[in-house]
Amino acid sequence: MGRRPTKAVNNPFCQARLRAAEYNEKFFSKEYAAEQLHISAGQLQDYELGITKCIPPDSILRMADVYRAPELRNLYCREMCPLGGDMPVLELEDLDRITVRAMVSLRKVAQTKESLLDITADGIITEDEKPELRKILATLDEISAIAQSLKVWTEKNLE
Repeated sequence: MGRRPTKAVNNPFCQARLRAAEYNEKFFSKEYAAEQLHISAGQLQDYELGITKCIPPDSILRMADVYRAPELRNLYCREMCPLGGDMPVLELEDLDRITVRAMVSLRKVAQTKESLLDITADGIITEDEKPELRKILATLDEISAIAQSLKVWTEKNLE
């Protein structure tokens, strides 16, 4: 089998491969992983060392699938795709933590709904309503991030 990486150990693609090796030790080998990803071992090494900055999206999708690491899709969209810079950072947490965060955020929904109705009732958003509208958007972003975290947890754990 392959050696433990030293230079690439902090790279998220290398970390995902090593986590995959916990359920299939063959993933300790870059050659095996590259074969599963339909790329060369040199390409995989370049991804893991950060030499290749523009990894093709289809490679990211295969890594997410093969390594059982759906969080790589979020990483790609958030950090590599020029359109996804405002995507939330997904927290890889246990289900109980995600559930608690969801319940806390969902408590805010009723209040958020009422505020949104008040702001938009007349069809005009005034300057004094804009700060409250920004709070509403922040709450919706929070709920969206929690939903994404739950989705990632489910994809990783319900195979």
